[in-house]
Amino acid sequence: MNWSDQAWKTIEPVYNRILQLPFIGELMAGTLPEEKFLFYLQQDACYLAEYGKILAGIAAKADSTGYKQAFLKFAGDTVSVEQALHEFYLCNISDEDRAEPSPACMLYTGYLHCLVSNRPIEVALSGILPCFWIYKRVGDHILENQTGSDNRYQQWIDTYGGKEFAEAVKLAINICDEVAGSCTEAQRQSMTEAFLLASKMEWMFWDSAWNKEQWPV
Repeated sequence: MNWSDQAWKTIEPVYNRILQLPFIGELMAGTLPEEKFLFYLQQDACYLAEYGKILAGIAAKADSTGYKQAFLKFAGDTVSVEQALHEFYLCNISDEDRAEPSPACMLYTGYLHCLVSNRPIEVALSGILPCFWIYKRVGDHILENQTGSDNRYQQWIDTYGGKEFAEAVKLAINICDEVAGSCTEAQRQSMTEAFLLASKMEWMFWDSAWNKEQWPV
């Protein structure tokens, strides 16, 4: 069994809880209140700004030229997706009104930065994978289960359920499997632990958007 197959089984309960979140259900139905979606997008902008740096950090750490090129492309694509989606949905938000990172956002990006800086590359690779893979699965789930034809969030849905993103996700999974193939069982377990913890932070990020999470005063 590939590492990725085993790792996904580990996070299936977390993924299923993500699908049950009211944010996902209302996003799929197009009934999500606009202020919650805008809160989410602003947090996503904060997240993606750091995620691009994290992907570039993995590229710098990678020994394989192929891996370096792949993660540099991932980093560039992250910036492009961020700009396209946020220009479409946040075009009327002034710089003064842009949000600071929420606790969930800061926890998640801080954890990934820590993996890249302090842990072996195979652990960093597995930690960044949930952002790719869970978003793809959520996008597919929404596309498969939509009932209405007029969803004001369709552009977001199409981005993460699209073919180009699917190819990037497949490549990221394949890289993790290739690296895991030359790891010891203990190293593979460390990869799975990072994958699981980052998946839990994915749940926290979605949930924080629904609750419009704020820092304590």
